[in-house]
Amino acid sequence: MANTKSAIKRIRRISKQTVVNKARKSRFKNAIKKMNALIDTKKKEEALKFLPKLNSELMKIAKTGVIKKQNASRNVSRITKKIAAI
Repeated sequence: MANTKSAIKRIRRISKQTVVNKARKSRFKNAIKKMNALIDTKKKEEALKFLPKLNSELMKIAKTGVIKKQNASRNVSRITKKIAAI
């Protein structure tokens, strides 16, 4: 258990931030899953429409530090290749 007043405050802050970060990571995973589902069902038009939204979502999450920027870029790149292959 934390001994100092500042450490107790930090524990409160970290627990709040953990909830926010989990929500962001969940949005990240759900966006990837939705896109992969569109690709698996070979819905190229819908996938192309969703691609800018996915890119925006991933970059927002990368900006906050939940995932790294390179991770977001890599995911977008791989998904774009998959869409082109349909």
